[in-house]
Amino acid sequence: MDLSPILISMKTACTAIFFTFFLGLLVALITVRLKSEKIKMVLDGILTLPMVLPPTVAGFFLLFIFGQKRPVGIFLNSIGIKIVFNWTATVIAAVVIAFPLMYRSARGAFEQVDENLIFAGRTLGMSEWEIFWRVIMPEALPGVLSGGILAFARGLGEFGATAMIAGNIAGKTRTLPLAIYSAVAGGNMEEAYGYVAILVVFSFVIVVLMNVFANGRRKGRKHG
Repeated sequence: MDLSPILISMKTACTAIFFTFFLGLLVALITVRLKSEKIKMVLDGILTLPMVLPPTVAGFFLLFIFGQKRPVGIFLNSIGIKIVFNWTATVIAAVVIAFPLMYRSARGAFEQVDENLIFAGRTLGMSEWEIFWRVIMPEALPGVLSGGILAFARGLGEFGATAMIAGNIAGKTRTLPLAIYSAVAGGNMEEAYGYVAILVVFSFVIVVLMNVFANGRRKGRKHG
């Protein structure tokens, strides 16, 4: 069995979750603090659009943006950065597809934080930065971590957008889902079974971790 798809998938998912996690936290916090419900609804719709679109459609838009004959692609090529059909494209595809899950989970966790705790922190003279890290994040942490785990899993299993913008290049952009597709298309079912088993194990571990954080969240609320 070729181990490169496993390494590429893990490298892609780990890199993608780094950007997805912090970007999701920032955007979720900004959205929660918006006063206008109309603006919030429009922004939420735009940010969660990749979650409801077919991944191939999201990949098409990415290809439209970063294509070598497009303004962005031409500019990046001029400074020596190649996106399309490169490993970087697998990360971009994973970030775009996984971001809505991280954003929605973080936003839901932030919205459930008791506002009285925030007001109490302000009364005590805490800065907004201190309130975020000492009040909001401890309360929202189980939901935020659950969102991060779910986003990591989504990035690990991304197929459609990756195939569109990164291709299926062995040893370079072929992730586990693409390796399964290639193995089945080539009639190598034993190799496909091996890759599927690895993804199933990863998925099972992720589900267990999500349940652990969810139970911790419920116990914390009960204790509170």
